[in-house]
Amino acid sequence: MPDVQPCTIRLHDSRLPWTIPLSPSLAVGEAFMEGRLTIEEGTLYDFLALATANARRFGGVISPSDVLAWLTRRLQQWNPVSASRRNVAHHYDLSDAFYDLFLDEDRLYSCAYFPVPRMTLDQAQAAKKRHIIDKLRLSPGQRVLDIGCGWGGLALAMAREADVTVTGITLSEHQLKIARQRAKAAGLDDRVNFELIDYRQIGLTFDRIVSVGMFEHVGVDHYATFFNKVRGLLTDSGIALLHAIGRSGRPTTTDPWIRKYIFPGGYCPSLSEVLPATEKSSLFVTDLEILSPLHYADTLRHWRARFCSRWHKAAALYDERFCRMWEFYLAGAEASFRYGDLMVFQMQMAGNPQAVPRTRDYMLGADAPIAAARAAE
Repeated sequence: MPDVQPCTIRLHDSRLPWTIPLSPSLAVGEAFMEGRLTIEEGTLYDFLALATANARRFGGVISPSDVLAWLTRRLQQWNPVSASRRNVAHHYDLSDAFYDLFLDEDRLYSCAYFPVPRMTLDQAQAAKKRHIIDKLRLSPGQRVLDIGCGWGGLALAMAREADVTVTGITLSEHQLKIARQRAKAAGLDDRVNFELIDYRQIGLTFDRIVSVGMFEHVGVDHYATFFNKVRGLLTDSGIALLHAIGRSGRPTTTDPWIRKYIFPGGYCPSLSEVLPATEKSSLFVTDLEILSPLHYADTLRHWRARFCSRWHKAAALYDERFCRMWEFYLAGAEASFRYGDLMVFQMQMAGNPQAVPRTRDYMLGADAPIAAARAAE
């Protein structure tokens, strides 16, 4: 297994050899958070990479908790408006200073795009925005809806670069506050409007719709609602783009530790769960790109390095247990993209297939960020 390093762990709780087989991820994650499992040789990432690579190599191990999770997977992903608000607040309404510790200067909390592997994180996030903007084929004066706008980085970039009017929506009060402040500071608050509202409650129609890193919070039972809503909000000549984490394997369940501590209600789907919902919504899938999982693995590597280098600042905001929880999340997610079946897909959709050109040449315009990165090599 390339790049997987040997490691040694120590168990400080005699119950762990019995509890780990019952629910491996949950038991190991909680033990690390609480200091009942420590790393004596190598790093936490080395341990999780080895475990993930072995699980993929040998087809995984079915534990009792896996069986229960499969039986209740639909319930775990039940995300009506009220539950969605709570789930989003759990993860995104942390201290504003916390995310500044490890995100790029534009606060993009989604997979960066590394066409040049040695790009900096900021360059790769700029390339991601350019790649998305090219796929949307923006023109001055168009109305754009950004579903799950985060701290507003993509919405501001679209308004600035393409002279469009953008409505960004989020369920996070902290993100809303920062996004509005950024729009005002950039002098774009006349063209970029941010609202605290669920996508199911939006009216009007838009020439373009984009959603980056939000679909993972929708849930399988709500896919039909999501795509029907997108179709209803999109003009007849409109284009929509969905950027989300998926998996290259068969449908499964959300990791129990991730579900409990990081993304309650979250799920990364197989495409076999997504495409049937688009078909029933009368949306045409006009392009589907599977990004190499190394794009997100490298993004997470940057985030983890930044987080660990500023550990003391994170601990001052929260505590050591919280920091160990986030290191486990970032290291485990990176291992899952490098050695598991996670990937990122970008799905372009339209109500009319003639809304997009017949070739993909227009999608290859991320020249400036790439050229800058190559010049720096």
